[in-house]
Amino acid sequence: MTLSFGSPAGLHQYDRMAEPPNGTYMTSTASRGGALRGLPGSRAVSLQRDGLESAIRMRGFVKRFGSITAVDGLDLDVPYGTCVGLLGPNGAGKSTTMKALTAQVIADEGELEVLGYGLPGDSKQARAEMGVVPQLDNLDVSLTVEQNLLVFAHLYRVPAGEREAAIERALGIANLAGRRASKVDELSGGMRRRLLIVRALLHQPRLVLLDEPTVGLDPQVRQELWALIDLLRSEGVSILMSTHYIEEAERLCDTVTIMSHGKSVAVGAPHGLIREYAGSEAIEVYGPPARLIEVEAVARARGWRTRRTGTSVSVLHSNGAADLDGERRVTNLEDVFVLLTGEEIA
Repeated sequence: MTLSFGSPAGLHQYDRMAEPPNGTYMTSTASRGGALRGLPGSRAVSLQRDGLESAIRMRGFVKRFGSITAVDGLDLDVPYGTCVGLLGPNGAGKSTTMKALTAQVIADEGELEVLGYGLPGDSKQARAEMGVVPQLDNLDVSLTVEQNLLVFAHLYRVPAGEREAAIERALGIANLAGRRASKVDELSGGMRRRLLIVRALLHQPRLVLLDEPTVGLDPQVRQELWALIDLLRSEGVSILMSTHYIEEAERLCDTVTIMSHGKSVAVGAPHGLIREYAGSEAIEVYGPPARLIEVEAVARARGWRTRRTGTSVSVLHSNGAADLDGERRVTNLEDVFVLLTGEEIA
């Protein structure tokens, strides 16, 4: 397996997020608690560094762009070995938060710590021990699947004697061994996203950042990627994932931080948030606008929360009230999301 890059500088046309500090070998993470098995990561207890409990610790993070405050005093923790979701609508501040963790944007206020390294001062050391899956596909379409992985094996400074095994491991995880010689532009959208994810795993990172990992994909392909992410999660890899897909966060994340207008409005396990904000059961009442207004008034008078969805209104925390005529259904994270990021949060 050979690939000529020309001058060493030619490598640096690729993602600077992969750039480690001089002389750092990515596979050194194995000696600091990374996995020695087929997948990156290991159980959370072996991943802790210097007694720290969180792979990411953010306190009072503020980022302004001129007169716009994109993130306003955000606190965020990603305990080792867990998957944490950043959930919010477009413009909530998710992407700015993700960029801050790779020092692509610098905080105006607050403290950021990744894998025990303070940002931005130690950002190169932090990037050396993390994998980043960007929202936008930045694979090199002029190269094959295998060549794309080899480029990043060089960028991640995987030792020469370990590159082939690292690439084979990545191809196996992504189920792309049979397409190793295919050019990237011959792959389906789902295959390309799988390749993007395993490209970030070549150096067995202790932390993986996933920025909208399944955006724009059809439901079947999204399910395939969920299985891959869930596999990483089960192996103890620390994951921070930004998403605006409710089901994705509910399915994959141990805890969720819901963001709105640059602020955190709720933090907790998905089912815990559902119990707290929506209760166990909702009553869906259908009818003309006058009927829906009447139901909302009754709910307000009883201290229940509601959400309007087109031609119906959902009554939450009603505990199956017998005098309301409607369809009973189980509540979900979407109910919480709409409550906390809609008009009621203003």
